[in-house]
Amino acid sequence: MPELPEVEVTRRSFADRIAGARIFEARLGKPLRWPLGVEPQALADRVVQAVRRRGKYLLLDLDEGLLLVHLGMSGSLRFGWGLAAAGPHDHFDLLTDRGTLRLHDPRRFGAVVYAQSEATPPARKLLDGLGVEPLSPGFDPVAFHAALKRHRASIKQVLLAGGIVVGVGNIYASEALFMAGIRPTTRADRLSRPRAQRLHGAIRQVLTRALEVGGSTLKDFADAQGDSGYFQLETMVYGRAGQPCRVCGSAVRQIRQGQRSTFFCPVCQKP
Repeated sequence: MPELPEVEVTRRSFADRIAGARIFEARLGKPLRWPLGVEPQALADRVVQAVRRRGKYLLLDLDEGLLLVHLGMSGSLRFGWGLAAAGPHDHFDLLTDRGTLRLHDPRRFGAVVYAQSEATPPARKLLDGLGVEPLSPGFDPVAFHAALKRHRASIKQVLLAGGIVVGVGNIYASEALFMAGIRPTTRADRLSRPRAQRLHGAIRQVLTRALEVGGSTLKDFADAQGDSGYFQLETMVYGRAGQPCRVCGSAVRQIRQGQRSTFFCPVCQKP
């Protein structure tokens, strides 16, 4: 699944090029997770003013309203001229005078939703429950520790839930917990302030590095220009079950938490 770094890398790859574009038309393919919420022809002649990100959502600000785009489990965006005819896995095309923005999503868990503003129900339903942005000044280590104290679930599950800090998905949660030396099964409310502060710093460091190398391409992720990411080549534990830990040499273990694979070093990461 595209996580925060992949979504931000995607945003950066086309935001400047689509800003100021006038929409000619929108074309829909097979139904996605949620309906568009407006007739496609209603988007004609609107202007894309900017592209922002909130968690794993891309927000295309229009001169009237906005489009919220989620890449789902397997989605990716392309933007430019000369795109091939839409295929069976291309489910949304936004044709503009700067090029075509296309959502490609083989599993169709992604979505494009129109809202009049962020204050209206379609947007609030998707955005209101999101936690603080991990790379923003608002991600405070003291507040982070206080929030963890209110949760009895495992720290890995709390991170994935996104209610405290948003966008720390499966890959980056595993990597941040390794960097902080914390076992993924440790209860969130049992983390001391020093351990929570180490995790806070590790989250920032891991996500920053992922952005520097274009995110992770595990299967078919690419940004809106078709470029792949390379963070998966640097992972310390994620995807390395049975291989030696890069620090201590112990075999990396894999377990299941909430239907997701978790990877950790039993020596370097303490309960």
